[in-house]
Amino acid sequence: MSVPVLWLVPVFLPMLVEARVSARHERRLRAMGALEPSGDVYGAMLIAYPATFLAMITEGALRGVTLDPGAVVGAAVFTAAKILKYWAIASLGDRWTFRVLVPPGSSRSLRGPYRWLRHPNYVAVAGELAGTAMAMHAVIAGIPAVIGFAALMLKRIRIEEQALRQAQ
Repeated sequence: MSVPVLWLVPVFLPMLVEARVSARHERRLRAMGALEPSGDVYGAMLIAYPATFLAMITEGALRGVTLDPGAVVGAAVFTAAKILKYWAIASLGDRWTFRVLVPPGSSRSLRGPYRWLRHPNYVAVAGELAGTAMAMHAVIAGIPAVIGFAALMLKRIRIEEQALRQAQ
């Protein structure tokens, strides 16, 4: 089996699990009175996130990527990013979702990686994308995908920051 085909599993299986966890947390947060701010880029991210991975994996398949040193380094970056991401998710607990939902009276988390990084989940997502681009040698799809998704994340961060200020 080819490296790009194998890469589908660590990318898309966790994505499905994360979607289920997020949906469960969303229901709980909405029951607590959490509101979703207007202007969020959730819809764009919902499409762009899996599409960027799919584009990079497709490029890797077309290039015939093998388990060479570049792919190994990319896999290491991707794995480190996943570890950071799940540490961030565990630190937020039921407050973590795909959407921006902030219950009234909430404050910024200072647990786990949030002690050192303001937005570790987005650092992790950038690492997932960069690691996949490296592993798949996806210079055509990877560079614009990482830059484009970074722009979405920067807008998302501004929305989250504003929502947290309004919740306090």
